[in-house]
Amino acid sequence: MSQVTGPIVSLRRGDGVGVSTLAADVRDGLTRSFRELPPKHFYDELGSQLFDEICGLPEYYPTRTERAILEACAESIAASTQATELVELGAGTAAKTRVLLDALRDAGRLSRYVPFDIEETTLRRTADQIANEYPQLDAVDCVVGDFERHLDLVPGRTVGARRVVALLGGTIGNFDTVGRRRLIRSIAELLEDGDHLLLGTDLVKDPAVIEAAYNDAAGVTARFNRNVLTVINRELGADFPVEQFAHVAFYDPENEWIEMRLRATAALNVKVPELGLALDFNAGDEIRTEISAKFTRARIDADLAASGLAVVEVMTDPAELFGLVLARPA
Repeated sequence: MSQVTGPIVSLRRGDGVGVSTLAADVRDGLTRSFRELPPKHFYDELGSQLFDEICGLPEYYPTRTERAILEACAESIAASTQATELVELGAGTAAKTRVLLDALRDAGRLSRYVPFDIEETTLRRTADQIANEYPQLDAVDCVVGDFERHLDLVPGRTVGARRVVALLGGTIGNFDTVGRRRLIRSIAELLEDGDHLLLGTDLVKDPAVIEAAYNDAAGVTARFNRNVLTVINRELGADFPVEQFAHVAFYDPENEWIEMRLRATAALNVKVPELGLALDFNAGDEIRTEISAKFTRARIDADLAASGLAVVEVMTDPAELFGLVLARPA
C-alpha cells in the first residue's frame, strides 16, 4: 500500500491471523464444558458494519459518550501528551479517533498514525481514508493482527517522537482481570518516558442502563452476536443453524460485567468439518461470546498499577457513564 502524494501507507500482517486463529479458538472454546468464544471473531466485514450500526442506537451510550468526552478533552490531551504519533488498537473505522487526530493536527505535531485491527478489509479502507483526510501525516502504518499476539509488529517510533497508544470503546473490558493486566503490560512495553496510554473504560452504573445497551429493541446486537456463528460456518465449513441460537445479555453484579451468550433453542448436532468436530447442544445450552467489564476508579487504578502504569487523569461525562483514562509509565 502506498500513496503517490500525502502520507506513505504501509501494511504489516501477523502470522496466523484469520482462519488459523479462529480454528484454534473454536477447537479450544467449544470443546470445554463451559463453552465460550473470544469476541474478536465478531469483526469480519459484516460484523464491523453491524457494530457501527450498534454505535448509533439510542440504547448504546458508550460510543456517543466516549466521543463527547473526546470532543471536550482532545485539545488538552494533545497539549499534555505533546504526541506526534497515535497508535490505535482495534481501530475499526476510526470514527471517534478523528477527534483526537484533529487535535494533534491542530497542535502542529501529528506525523504518524498506526491503526491496528484484526479485520483487514476495514483496516485498509480506514487507512486510505485517513491518508486522504490528513495529508500532513508522514505515514499511516497499518498492522493486521490480534493485539494479544502481535503487538511486536507495531513499528518503532521515529527519532524524537512522542507516542499515544489508544485502546478506545471499552474494549479493555472484554478481558477478565488476568487478561486485562496481561494486555496492559504488553501495551506498556510500547511506551517510553513521555508516552501515554489512552484507555476507554465503561463505568459501573445502573444495571438497567447497561443491559439495555446490549439488548437493543431493533435487534442489531442479536444479529451481531449470531454473526460469529456465520463466520465459523463460512471459514470452517460448520453447519450452525444460526437462527436457532437466541441472543442473551445480562449484567453480573458480582463480577461487575455484562455477559453476552448464544443459547440453543432446540437440541442440535453441529459439525465443524475443518476441525473434525461434532458438537451436541441441548435446548438451553449456551456459548459465552463476550464479557464487558465495567470499571470503578479503584479497578482502573489497580489494573494500571499492576501493569506498571500510573493514572494521569480520568475524564468522564456529567452522568459518569464512561471514563477516558490517560496513563503514563510509572
